[in-house]
Amino acid sequence: MAKQTGIITLQGNVGRLNFFKNKDGFQAREKGGVSKSRIMTDPRYARTRENIAEFTTNAAVVKLLKDTIRPAIVRISDTRLHQRLVKKLLTILRTDAVNVRGQRNIQEGDWNLLIGMEINATVGLTSTLRPELVLINTGTDWGISIQPYQPSDFMVIPEGASHFKVFVAGASIDILTGNRSFQMEASANLPINVETPAINLAVEKALIPDPHRILIVGVEFMQEVNGQYYAMNNGANNAAVIIAVEKD
Repeated sequence: MAKQTGIITLQGNVGRLNFFKNKDGFQAREKGGVSKSRIMTDPRYARTRENIAEFTTNAAVVKLLKDTIRPAIVRISDTRLHQRLVKKLLTILRTDAVNVRGQRNIQEGDWNLLIGMEINATVGLTSTLRPELVLINTGTDWGISIQPYQPSDFMVIPEGASHFKVFVAGASIDILTGNRSFQMEASANLPINVETPAINLAVEKALIPDPHRILIVGVEFMQEVNGQYYAMNNGANNAAVIIAVEKD
């Protein structure tokens, strides 16, 4: 480490040199770090290479899943959904009991760990939509059933909302090939001041045929103005959750 002298002193980076100030005055040092080639070849960095391989695998699956479910979450997800998916899928990858470190993959992991993951971490679906949701799985159809209820008694309704809709979205991905499928079914736009009819929503499994499948249930609020329905400005009260998963 060298000491800066002279009238002009620097702070920050210039090329491979880092200029900074500490209790001893203005200093300069060459930026360190291990070269990429050494990391990829040196036996001492084997664990690092294993981590890099698994993070890379995980990132690809996160992107595939997020791109697949985007139509369902575009007005719901919070700003940290991507980071939360990275963490959750990495946890699933690490439950792979078949492959060695560096080769573990999500295909062999515990896909059930996705159940209960909120799409909007600031507003949980069970806090917003409180009537009992009955999961329906006939083998050919996958969805939910909700008995009639009074919205004002069983929902947290944002100021300005006049209507809402409930939806289910089925998504499937093939991690090996990158194939993906998506289906969505929504209720009518329901007024918040009238008891709802029974809500029965389902997607056809034949239309989401890839090996890893998830079922999302969500609610979106809107405002009716002169017969037109408008999404609420920030969507902060919209919520959705992964309610079920399947893996072939």
